[in-house]
Amino acid sequence: MDILCDSCKYNIYDEEKEEYFCDLPLDEDDFAKILQDRSKTCRYFQPDMGEYDIVRRQN
Repeated sequence: MDILCDSCKYNIYDEEKEEYFCDLPLDEDDFAKILQDRSKTCRYFQPDMGEYDIVRRQN
């Protein structure tokens, strides 16, 4: 998996399959473009700020 994907907030762990996947709501065409163009960074990347992200927004 890409290093960016490891720290992305859309990277979700599925306990049943025991693997990570991108939980970004994309259609098939957009997702295929991301997979084909690995040389560019993902334009949907947002860093995972952890469980305290919501608290930071409230303050």
